[in-house]
Amino acid sequence: MNQPSQKIEYQEKKELSILEWLLEQKKSIWRYPLELTICVLAITLSVYHLFVAYAGSLEAHAFRSTHLSFIMVLCFLMRPLGRKKWTDPKNGWFAVDLLFAGLTVAIQIYTLYDLDAFIFRRGDLSDMDIYAGTAYLLLLLEATRRTVGKAMVIIAGFFLVQTAFSNHFFSIFYGPPSSWFTMIDYLFMRENGIFSIPLMVMATYIFLFILFGAILVRSGAGRFFINVAMALTGSRLGGPAKASIVSSCLMASVSGSAVANVVTTGSFTIPLMKRVGYRPHFAGAVEACASSGGQIMPPVMGAAAFVIAEFLNVPYLQVALAGLFPALIYFFSIFVMVHFEARRRDLGTVSKEELPSLKEEVKRGGHLFLSIVVIVVLMVIGYTPMFAAFWAIISILVLSSLHKETRMSPKEMFSALEEGARLAVPVSLACAAAGVIIGCVFVSGLGLKFTNTIVLLAGGNLWIALILAMFASLILGMGLTTTAVYITLAALVIPALVKMGVPPIAGHMFAFYFGLVSAITPPVALASFAAAGIAQSHPMQTGFQSFRLGIAKYILPFVFVFAPGMLFVGTPMEIVLGIIGGFAGIFAITVTTEGWFLCEVGWGTRIIMAVCALLFFVPEMQLSLAGKSFTLPYLVTHLMGWLVLVVMYLIWRRLNAVALAKEGVV
Repeated sequence: MNQPSQKIEYQEKKELSILEWLLEQKKSIWRYPLELTICVLAITLSVYHLFVAYAGSLEAHAFRSTHLSFIMVLCFLMRPLGRKKWTDPKNGWFAVDLLFAGLTVAIQIYTLYDLDAFIFRRGDLSDMDIYAGTAYLLLLLEATRRTVGKAMVIIAGFFLVQTAFSNHFFSIFYGPPSSWFTMIDYLFMRENGIFSIPLMVMATYIFLFILFGAILVRSGAGRFFINVAMALTGSRLGGPAKASIVSSCLMASVSGSAVANVVTTGSFTIPLMKRVGYRPHFAGAVEACASSGGQIMPPVMGAAAFVIAEFLNVPYLQVALAGLFPALIYFFSIFVMVHFEARRRDLGTVSKEELPSLKEEVKRGGHLFLSIVVIVVLMVIGYTPMFAAFWAIISILVLSSLHKETRMSPKEMFSALEEGARLAVPVSLACAAAGVIIGCVFVSGLGLKFTNTIVLLAGGNLWIALILAMFASLILGMGLTTTAVYITLAALVIPALVKMGVPPIAGHMFAFYFGLVSAITPPVALASFAAAGIAQSHPMQTGFQSFRLGIAKYILPFVFVFAPGMLFVGTPMEIVLGIIGGFAGIFAITVTTEGWFLCEVGWGTRIIMAVCALLFFVPEMQLSLAGKSFTLPYLVTHLMGWLVLVVMYLIWRRLNAVALAKEGVV
């Protein structure tokens, strides 16, 4: 007698927060001063940001410096010297951690004690201002080293040295040196260095969205997203892989972290993919590519959408809208690839009896999705991201209480506040360190020289400039976080692209995309390596498979430049054709790379499909026919592309009919 099949449902495993750990201890919580301090600081920081979002922003320098000082103190306590983890037994280095934290607090008190006098001293610094600024800068670099890594510190250090001693450098790095007085005045005293746009966006918008994601996950949204994805796609051919794509799209769009999403959803989806027959390295690559796609998916876009909006000086909603269809096209490409792989290998499926019920899952957690709707609706009608994020947080607290399984206790609410603050530490420090780079580039004048050099090296050829920008992005991306890479490129590379006629939004999205592909690009494919650990596959093999599956991320940035319609740049006709052409072109590229078009295809078909993709992607190939408008080349090339696709389909139908007829005769 057959045993009833067991339901395949994702059960979220929540790690204990520091607060929950403290409350579980039998001894008094006062016996754990370090844990208690970190917990109180993290919750206080989250409450501080919620208060500012509700009551209105404070004076710029006071608000940003207070945020960063909180973050640095948390960093020194949670990323200690001489110990692998802050929970390890304390040693002599702990005194140094306390010293650094104490210095950070002392400098912040010095800044705020008489804020008006501090601000009026800009341009006329006292000796104490210089000492405080120097110490704060060194503390920031040390905190960045502990959380973001040595690469960011080395890059920031290079720009500091180059600015101070540019007369000893060569080529574009040569110039008049800047005094330390000028550098501290610009980097520490004003809102143009450490406390410039990146940190402003982090403190104003991004922190609240990180907090929103932490509360949303605490409410059980992770389980809802993954189980709904399994219910929708799990019974189809290659269903677990398709469920991985859908669930990762939903989860990572909120969390914004590729590696964290791999670890969260991958531990559930990768074994299921292997179960139906996907090879281990392919299963790991699917999860890595899907998880990294969350960084380009609105509304959060890996916390960079708000920074892009500030640099472009456009509404956030415009950036989110520009990023929507490229992200959907990227997920579409992975979806098609896993389907082709399933067809090629004739993989099995998961029975509907084993899958969660869509109706039950929607009843259990569908109301949580309304909080994301709140964000979108508020920003569509014109409210700021800060206002939208605040009310989205309030809405998730209210909505989660409507169902027993999603209702959060006060302990869980405060745990979410604590986790949100801790998750914001590396992003905040990356933004502050990137601000140092931007400040140095401005003081030394290097940004203008770098832009002119790229234009000169390219010789007026946009393709050469784009390739140079691509390699700069890829190299920087191997050592920096997505936001830090983008900010650095915004100061050095993007102005050169804009100067050569690239639409500003296309130039910024170009750098943004190439700055984040390092998550799936060997040799530093962190998301792929994390997935390989779960899939028990070879890390580099998984990395190269991720590179192939994520091919859209390497192609779409060039499409942005030459066919920006999918970014909502151009006439309505160009926008519609750009979006449709994006989907069709990526499908053609997928056929080219996978060698499958309803059946196995040869190199002749692959070459034809590659040409077809070019027809969809690069309408400027016929720019001379366009006259004053892009509409004609868009229309002509799209018609040619669709003609190729239709002819290929009809040929396949004919060949398939002949083969079936022969089988019938035999």
